[in-house]
Order: sequence, then structure tokens, then C-alpha cells
Amino acid sequence: MSKHVVIIPGDDAAPEAMAPTVAILKSLTLDLTFTEFPSGNEGIERYGSRSAFTQALREAIDRSDTTLFGSTNGTTTGIEYLRWGKLTYANVRPARWRPGFRSPLKNPEGIDFVIVRENLEDLYMGIEGDLGLLSALSMTSRLTRKPLDTSLTGKFAIKVITEEATRRVARFACELARKRKAHGGKGKVTCSSKYNMLRDSDGLFRSVVETTVKEYPDLQYEQYIVDDFARRLVASPSDFDVVVMPNLYGDILSDVAAGTLGGLGLAPSGCYGATYAYFESVHGSAPDIAGKNIINPTATLLSATLMLEYLGYDQAATRLDQAITQVYATGRVLTPDQGGTASIITFCDAVQERLRAL
Repeated sequence: MSKHVVIIPGDDAAPEAMAPTVAILKSLTLDLTFTEFPSGNEGIERYGSRSAFTQALREAIDRSDTTLFGSTNGTTTGIEYLRWGKLTYANVRPARWRPGFRSPLKNPEGIDFVIVRENLEDLYMGIEGDLGLLSALSMTSRLTRKPLDTSLTGKFAIKVITEEATRRVARFACELARKRKAHGGKGKVTCSSKYNMLRDSDGLFRSVVETTVKEYPDLQYEQYIVDDFARRLVASPSDFDVVVMPNLYGDILSDVAAGTLGGLGLAPSGCYGATYAYFESVHGSAPDIAGKNIINPTATLLSATLMLEYLGYDQAATRLDQAITQVYATGRVLTPDQGGTASIITFCDAVQERLRAL
């Protein structure tokens, strides 16, 4: 049965990585159909307004099986709908080193873990405002034992952690750890949050994850305060398998994970819900190199492999993954961020050549 994919190229340099990625996907001759949108400014111009562009994106997403999304500077809309409209609660960010990746670590061999970031709650709910709005609550600090002074000029942000959302993402992490274990993984779940200081919110996240993992006696479990985890992420990243974290920490520390590999150009992601998933590179839209044809397309290509797996095209996903791995292993055709001089097109042509040989 044919699968329908929406392609949203994003802004700035992101479309430069998306176009050859889509060309490679089409060359795989899978039963896929594509609805391809223009980049942000072009889309607004074509559809006549930002709201019309947004509506067209939403309608296409609703008709599709998945979306491949390029990074946005905020001009391209749709990401909010893909996340909160489709309730894609688990942001999966793999970190796997391959020979040829320009890691700053002396011994990056063995790095192969996944950060599962709760994708809908925490500070990313965007509940902020003037400090004075809290005056009616008469809030007292647990640490200072003093009332919050709401007469000061300032802002607040609300951090929300719920049992339901935490249990949902914890189960997702456990199922992923089981799947990885069946293919040679460690079968381990690591939980990290700032539960020593934020005892109610982050403490709840930790306790719910711990309780959920007990339902999976075949898995190992460990937990670290987030600052200790950050140190371990750099000192011994190969110790980890599946890491589950609240939204903010997962967002920040998955960038650190990409840094252990060799940069954000190597970092894919997928956002999964109960009925929908979308896929995007972790990096931003890279406006500083837009138009130079040098953005590393690896993150977009690897996000596409995650998408193929989600759609059930496991063999094609494996072939594409292997082709990318082989290009890096030879080390002859790499983009500037990885120490080479190749353009996006040259790199993707090399991936295409490897695919034909597999």
C-alpha cells in the first residue's frame, strides 16, 4: 500500500540538504508518493499569506503518513502542528559514531545511544508572563522559605511535568531499549533530570520513569542528576543505550551528544506519537552558509532512514544507512564541517553511487 510523505524543506540552508535527500528517496523506487512544499518565504508568497500557507501545510499533513521536515528559522510554519497538533510526544535523537566522523573525542568508538526527549511538556509549553501575575498565589520558595516578591519587574515561566506524559514517554523508551537489545544493544534505560533541586517536578519525572522500568525486568536501569549526566555524556558516552529526559534537558544535551560525534550536521531525529511521526535534522537552518552548497546533508539523510523504518521499509533504510556509513569510511568525499571540501551534491552523489552497489 502506497505511503504518502509530506516534504517541508525549511528555511535558509535547509532546503539545500532536503532536495538531494528527496532525490535519493525517489531513486529507491519504493511505493512512496510525495507532496513537496516550497521553503518558508516562497511558500508565503505562493499561497498569498502566512495563514494560507499554514493551512495548506496542515491539510497536507492530515492526509499524509509522515512528514520529512527541514530546519526552520520561524518563517516556515507547521512545526507546531506536527508536534502539538499530532501529539508527537517522543523526540528520538540517536547518537552513533561511524568511522570518518570528525569527533573531538580521543576514543569515540562505541558511541551508540539514543536520547528520548519528552516532546510536549516542561518549559516548552510556553506558559510565561509578567511576574506580577503570580501575586495572588502567595507562593513561598522551598529553599529560601520566603514569599515570592512579585513587586519586582520580571517574568516567570511555568514548568509542567505530568504523570501521564512521563509514563507515556518512559514506556516508549523501554520499548525502544528492548528493540535495541534484540539487535545487540545494552538493554539499558537511563533517566536524568534535576531531581535533587526540583523535587516535585523533576522528582516526579524520575520516580515515574523508575516505576515504569520495573515493568520491564529484562532491562537495566540507572539514573543521574542532569549535571552529572552531562559530565558522563562527554567522559564516557559509550556507556549509554537509551536515555529518557524531560523536554528542556533532552533538547540541550542531545546537542552535546552530537558534539561527541563531530557536530550537528550528523544528528538526525524523529518525533513519534500514537498515530503519527515526523522526521527532521537536529541542526538549525544555518543562515550563515545559505546558498554556499556546503551544509552537511547527513543529518537529513539519516532522518530519512528513520522515516523509512517508521514506514516499514526496513531494507531500504538499512541500505541507505550503509551507503552513508561507507562514504564516511572512505573519507574521500566529505563536507567542510567534517574536514573535506565536498559540496552537498558531491556528497549525495557519493551516497547514491554506494546505494547502487548495495
